[in-house]
Amino acid sequence: MSVQPTEKVYIEILKKIQAIIVEDRLQAGDKLPSERELSDRLNAGRSSVREALRALELLGLIETRRGEGTFICEASGHRLVEVLASFILNDKKARRDLQETRDIVIKDCMELATKRITSIELRNLEELTQKMEDDSQEIKNLCKAFEKTVILSCGNHLLYRLYVELTGYGSSLQETDSFWPPKFCKEVLALLTNKDAMKLTDLLSKQNDALNAIE
Repeated sequence: MSVQPTEKVYIEILKKIQAIIVEDRLQAGDKLPSERELSDRLNAGRSSVREALRALELLGLIETRRGEGTFICEASGHRLVEVLASFILNDKKARRDLQETRDIVIKDCMELATKRITSIELRNLEELTQKMEDDSQEIKNLCKAFEKTVILSCGNHLLYRLYVELTGYGSSLQETDSFWPPKFCKEVLALLTNKDAMKLTDLLSKQNDALNAIE
């Protein structure tokens, strides 16, 4: 089936909007240019731009806030993730492959983190572990924030994006979110501080084996 001219225009507009996001260095939570500005920058009709934005919003990639504008959504909140997960991860083998791939990405990120983590990031991790002891109501969120901070500290944005997407797939298929327990977080912090990649890898393997045994 050949692509109709209108479809080509539509796809081209989506690509150009993506280029603008990259060019303007926009991140999740940032505001997109207005519909009129996008129309001018893309040299496209406002109706075509509006249609492209509507498609992005239906997928959960952007959100429109009344009186404020259009904003980029966090990757893990994409409805597209849920749709793809329901089609791709529809058997136990696929789900095991997903978990295995996520474990590999996390392992690579943690090995890089032992070399690249900054003193500021270590301080942030230490503060999170301290809060875990003081605020039992927020344990889950604190542990998830700790894990995300460790992954970010690897200094590789592509690996981080893979981690986000794989985590999103997994979360969309589970009734409850998985997260590192406080004791594990403290052990990770100690090994990152000492830059001990070998022991950190061993610790992660034991944690994964324990989780897999439960499943």
